[in-house]
Amino acid sequence: MTDSRRQTGADTLATSEGRGASAALSNERLARAALVVMIAFVASGVLGLVRLVVIGMIYGAGAELDSFNAATRIPELLFNLIAGGALGSAFIPVFAAFLVRSDREGAWRLAGAIAALLAAISIVLAAAMYVAAPVVVATLLRPGDPLADQALTVDLLRIMLSTVVIFSLSGLLMGILNAHQHFWRPAFAMSLYNIGIIAGAVFLAPIMGIYGLAWGTVLGALLHLGIQAPGLRQIGAQWFPSLRIRTPGVLEVFRLMIPRIFGQAVVQVNFILITALTSFMVDGAQTAVNTAFALMFFVLGVIGRGLGTAVFPSLSTLAAQTDWPGYRRTLSTAVRGVLFLAIPATIGLIILALPLVAGLFERGRWTAEATAGTSLALQYFALGLVGHALLEILARSFYALHDTRTPVIVGVATMILNFALAVLLMHVIGQPDSLANGSFAGLALAMSLSTWVEAIVLWLLLRRRIGGIGGARVWALTWRALLAAAAMGAAVRVAQIALAGAPPLAALFASSAVGLAVYGGLAVALGLEEAAAVPRALFRRLRRS
Repeated sequence: MTDSRRQTGADTLATSEGRGASAALSNERLARAALVVMIAFVASGVLGLVRLVVIGMIYGAGAELDSFNAATRIPELLFNLIAGGALGSAFIPVFAAFLVRSDREGAWRLAGAIAALLAAISIVLAAAMYVAAPVVVATLLRPGDPLADQALTVDLLRIMLSTVVIFSLSGLLMGILNAHQHFWRPAFAMSLYNIGIIAGAVFLAPIMGIYGLAWGTVLGALLHLGIQAPGLRQIGAQWFPSLRIRTPGVLEVFRLMIPRIFGQAVVQVNFILITALTSFMVDGAQTAVNTAFALMFFVLGVIGRGLGTAVFPSLSTLAAQTDWPGYRRTLSTAVRGVLFLAIPATIGLIILALPLVAGLFERGRWTAEATAGTSLALQYFALGLVGHALLEILARSFYALHDTRTPVIVGVATMILNFALAVLLMHVIGQPDSLANGSFAGLALAMSLSTWVEAIVLWLLLRRRIGGIGGARVWALTWRALLAAAAMGAAVRVAQIALAGAPPLAALFASSAVGLAVYGGLAVALGLEEAAAVPRALFRRLRRS
């Protein structure tokens, strides 16, 4: 599956009320929590990169791996419709409200009912998709592929449909643990998921071919669920399984989920559209796009998703307590933290795309042509990194207000924009029969542009709704970060020229180190408090441990 399942959180930061209570974190504790989440994302992200490298080395960028990547789209879609971000954004605020009222029994009755309903719905939908798979592949996923490739996609899709049920339950456990400010298990769950896929590629693929990769995905899903289950004992879980839809809180969760489901559908439809469009391009186009997006998503996980997940329970609790000054302060802190990291990351990805892809992937069956095409797509995806990172915070801010409708309406509008831009730009950028200079790069640029539009619209709507997001401090940080990042980019280019004869990976690490040093030094010189916040939080955590 794709990395959109990486909705994890921070460490086991128990609240002052004890195991059962949910409380907002202070800015200092929020920074520490976000740091722990970032570390967890780095760990799972590194394994995710290892997964991509191993798969790329074994299969290369070709039709077989394209079929696997296409087959993951439907299980991913069903998971996100049934649970995923839709469940977390709707379940956590309702569950947290029970905990704030000290109604633990009500909270666990809600959790039991949601678990039973999710299991029933996911089983029915997975079974229906199993039957409809040939039609779905031929008409939606791979309409431009030969019949043999379509048949392979159907087989792989059917194997991975079991993960829909597994991940639906695992997604609920994430929501429960996150609501208790317990996050390390969800964080490491993604690492185990990657380990399962790597095991499939290394141990099963030599025997079963590409089918081993599909069974490795199922193994990863089981590990993803398995590591989280023991966490329920730590928070004193009490299960009351029930299919009663009128259990208190269930209808509220579904009411909040319905708009969010449409929002998740919008995201997944975007991916399905890209998958369908790449089926008319050269073999390997889908793999190049998937790999480039995964690399960008890895960076996003470190700088945006970690902080977004860590801040969401606090925003939900502050909204439940109607503490709007605290809500605005917490939100502004999160936005500034994201911008401080996302701006230099964008510059770095654009400059280092080619050596990064070459150093990681160019071995085995992965060719220089595949490297060129993937790095081109990565550069265009990187243009939208700041927008993606802001969305991680802004969308969750609306969910904490029990408003899942506004982000969906904006998302639907930007999906239409994305599709129009994709159709236009795929005819403007690159060539459809080239892998090194593929027109799939236009699809990446379309997503980046539409993501920026979505982030700007949500920013304006949220600012008006809550009376400001600390705009003056945000803009002060932005221009300073841009200045420091520009200098960083220049330093990286100079380092690349100076290290032109060095081994690719050594040159990549050295130029990256130069860039980090320049950005960090200028950030401190320009008075950016965020430059000192992360090292300070790390030092305090190491001292306490």
